[in-house]
Amino acid sequence: MVKKKKKDRRTGRKKNRVTVEATDILAAAISASEVSTPAEVESNANNDDKTKENIEKVTEKLEKLNVNDVPFDEIGELKTRATRSAIPKPDNLNVTGDYLSHINSKDILINNFSISAFGQQLVKDTTLSLVHGRRYGLLGANGCGKSTLLQVIARRDVYIPNTIDIYVLDREFDATDMTAIEAVVDIVKSERDNLEIEMEDILAEGNTEDPRLEVIMERLNELDVGFAERKAKDVLRGLGFSEEMLLMKTREFSGGWRMRISLARALFVKPTLLLLDEPTNHLDLGACVWLEEYLKQYEHTLLIISHSQDFLNGVCTDIIHMQRGKLNYYTGDYDTFVRARAEKEAAARKKQKIQEKQNKLMQEKMQKEGTRAIKQSKGKEKMLKERKEKAAKDMDEVINEKQFTFRFNDCGRGLPPPVLQVRDADFGYDKDHILFKDINFGLDLDSRVTIVGPNGAGKSTLLKLLVGQIEPLAGEVKRNHHLRIARFHQHLVEQLNMEQSPVEYMITQFPEYKAQEMRQIIGRFGLTGKSQVIPMNQLSDGQCRRVIFAWLAMRNPHILFLDEPTNHLDIETIDALAEAIDNFDGGVVLISHDFRLIDQVTKEIWVVENQKVTPWEGDIRDYKEYLRKQFEEAGGIELV
Repeated sequence: MVKKKKKDRRTGRKKNRVTVEATDILAAAISASEVSTPAEVESNANNDDKTKENIEKVTEKLEKLNVNDVPFDEIGELKTRATRSAIPKPDNLNVTGDYLSHINSKDILINNFSISAFGQQLVKDTTLSLVHGRRYGLLGANGCGKSTLLQVIARRDVYIPNTIDIYVLDREFDATDMTAIEAVVDIVKSERDNLEIEMEDILAEGNTEDPRLEVIMERLNELDVGFAERKAKDVLRGLGFSEEMLLMKTREFSGGWRMRISLARALFVKPTLLLLDEPTNHLDLGACVWLEEYLKQYEHTLLIISHSQDFLNGVCTDIIHMQRGKLNYYTGDYDTFVRARAEKEAAARKKQKIQEKQNKLMQEKMQKEGTRAIKQSKGKEKMLKERKEKAAKDMDEVINEKQFTFRFNDCGRGLPPPVLQVRDADFGYDKDHILFKDINFGLDLDSRVTIVGPNGAGKSTLLKLLVGQIEPLAGEVKRNHHLRIARFHQHLVEQLNMEQSPVEYMITQFPEYKAQEMRQIIGRFGLTGKSQVIPMNQLSDGQCRRVIFAWLAMRNPHILFLDEPTNHLDIETIDALAEAIDNFDGGVVLISHDFRLIDQVTKEIWVVENQKVTPWEGDIRDYKEYLRKQFEEAGGIELV
């Protein structure tokens, strides 16, 4: 029986109908074999019996589905449909795994899961398990492969059925003529159009029992466009967009604001699996509180990379710890994970002490037996060796990654206060948009100040004013002539020569140092061994920021100005940064969305708002509660 061909209204051409089950079988075979057609799958099987067996099973299923005569010129689309990752798969990335969940299940279970990149094994023979409706926080040291893991899932480099739609937040929205509202609403319209076309195709074939129909109807109900614009506005407002900004074209926004538009699109489309890589980057404290309250209501599966312990505690139901090539799972939020790890480590240490005592007794007994029991002794030696290896393995599973600390060089003090003073200062980028009016304050070498306030109030602008990058329109900013200043900001990373290694870059900045001396300096900031000498384009964002911290320390400042220093850092590095700030004998002025860091290092909180800089009466926890109450008074936070 020859199937009728129907016109594809998306392209105007005839095409054969391929069922969802068939496309998933094909995608699985093709993904596993890294080829593009069934013929290539078969020709590449070679002498691998297991591969041949798998191909035979796939071929048998395809014959039953009567799709063997269908042209497969769109195989690439089968593997990426419903995936919105913009980053292509690198040539040097290898991914394998066995998908075990049912094809219509919203859960994901992959055994023997392995990823290698640049010749480095990131995970090996581990299990990836994501239960629908759970909210996972993904933890691990900088450079362990967390972002790579998200991209692998998003691109379906390992087989994941197309019944699970995936969205990954991996880059800012493009600079276009669409307004911010249009950019958010557009993704829902596109998603609905694709789902409606797919449903029409299934019904045209008479497959009224196809389980995919139920999934499509459920998603169409979620993607109601009737109130799309109003809901899009609610999301954008929550992320800090003013009424005027809602109607601005996306090309008029900075990269940070376009990243917020991408985040709004991700939240608005509500995919079955939402992957967020550092979603709080580029957000102010208010937007962080809004996002935390929003995500804790998320009904589908969520996998988040975040350096914010406060945020992880507020959102996550589970923690996945990526360590030494394995994915380890813990039920509960971040604090529960820390307690579970501590208990596990204490138990392992106790077990190790008992084992050491038993090993010592066995060793003494073997020595007493002498030469009359050589054979028995050899057996006991083997047992002793196995015990030691098992004890070492047990400890290896629970001991935290090697901790490191760093410090900013002592400034030498000696400068009388105030070392920096602002008197009756006004500033605006033009006279019609004044950010500051008659502000007055001073800083000295004991200052520990965090600047907070809504987006657009002028927090980063105030730092530029203090360091002398811009000048006030009226009044003055007076600095001690001997004052040394170092400022961390996001664009410092852009100034790195990514073709150079950390050692090479630092020597170009400080040529008076030799390579070995510079390696020792960089090593104190957590970059050791190979990471010191490979090009920085092979390092993670967090590792590149450690290079920046080393560069700042070498400048021997009296005052550190830190504008969002925690972006892309792992939690251990943030703790090391907090300790370094505490031990620094100079002044610190901080802008950060990390509540825990602020709580650790701050003596004063200044609120920038309504053209003023005002001291906050209370600590950062009080300020967070103030922000949360503001959202409650405005009607609360509901899922769109």
